[in-house]
Amino acid sequence: MKKDLIVILGGGESGIGAAILANKYGLKTFVSDSEKIPNKYKNMLIKHQISFEEKGHSRKFIMKKASKIIKSPGISVKNSFLKKIKYMGIPILSELEFGKSFLKKSYIISITGSNGKTTTSKLIYNILKNNQKQTVGLAGNIGNSFSKEILKKKKFMY
Repeated sequence: MKKDLIVILGGGESGIGAAILANKYGLKTFVSDSEKIPNKYKNMLIKHQISFEEKGHSRKFIMKKASKIIKSPGISVKNSFLKKIKYMGIPILSELEFGKSFLKKSYIISITGSNGKTTTSKLIYNILKNNQKQTVGLAGNIGNSFSKEILKKKKFMY
């Protein structure tokens, strides 16, 4: 049996961004969320003709069809379903790992730490944007998902 489906677990900002990015590149995509998907994200999925489910995962379907799982950051790696997926040998990627694979000749500046990440990110973003770097993107816990920003073909990403 051929496994050819990219399954995104989580129907929030990062999951929807990954789904739209995968769909744009012609990959068969399915979004699954254990909770209700907010209407704004559901409408995006419908607009891009991406299949989805909410309020529970079709575990047997996902295990049978998924060639790759994109995990939203809100899902713990200790989740029993993720443990079973990993045991079955299905690759599990973060939205960042997945999105990064679509970047060509771009730079990523990552800001980490316990305090000041948003301020530092905005500062670097504005410095580069105001210095003729018009292809600068800002993503993560500051707005759009990383994958959505990749769709805009930015040269610098945060």
